[in-house]
Amino acid sequence: MEISFKGKTALVTGAGKGIGRTIAAELLKCGADVIALSRTQADLDSLKEEYPSMRTLCVDLSDWEKSRDAVTQLGQIDLLVNNAAIAICEPATDAKPEDFDAMMNINVKALLNVSQVIAKGLVEKGLPGSIVNISSQASMAALDGHVIYAATKGAIDSATRVMALEFGAKGIRVNSVNPTVITTAMSLVGWSDPAKKAWMTERIPLGRFGDPLEVAYPVLFLLSDKASMINGVCLPIDGGFTAC
Repeated sequence: MEISFKGKTALVTGAGKGIGRTIAAELLKCGADVIALSRTQADLDSLKEEYPSMRTLCVDLSDWEKSRDAVTQLGQIDLLVNNAAIAICEPATDAKPEDFDAMMNINVKALLNVSQVIAKGLVEKGLPGSIVNISSQASMAALDGHVIYAATKGAIDSATRVMALEFGAKGIRVNSVNPTVITTAMSLVGWSDPAKKAWMTERIPLGRFGDPLEVAYPVLFLLSDKASMINGVCLPIDGGFTAC
């Protein structure tokens, strides 16, 4: 099965590193006109050097108005991947209000902001579209030290379902993927300790963490017309962790 995004423009948030960077690269390989968004210019410069045809946008999504204006100026976007996120791991007894605000602001509020802009633009032109939100297995199973992070990802899953209902009537599909620990710098923040890593991998039937490409490929499928009847799904990419 071949997936082509020729003639489509895709926006990937949090595209400077990790999963987002991989998704942006794979979209480009499938023929999309890709805009990579990050708050870190150095990451975008590196991405541009590796993929000269990729467009980039440096903006801090924690600023509602600035990011909204910047995304609006991009023009028509057919495909959106809401990947931008931050992770601060701490137990429920020690969770700090400033960490709650920071994670909710990026992981949830910014996702809604960008989705609003893209969806409104498509609806005004009567065009179909597809949105994929990057959630987490943390929304589906309790993980020690992830109380705020899990709450933000649970909010993403709920927002995905509501947007699928509301946007679906306009021809815009919305789904999420829920990865297990993926071998990226951000994911390994909470899983670098050998004991914690062993605890997790022992509970994943496949016995290992995931690779960014193992997230990127399902995302590309959900964005594509091959998934034209899939809407409102929260898809675990977890090696079977949440099935046990």
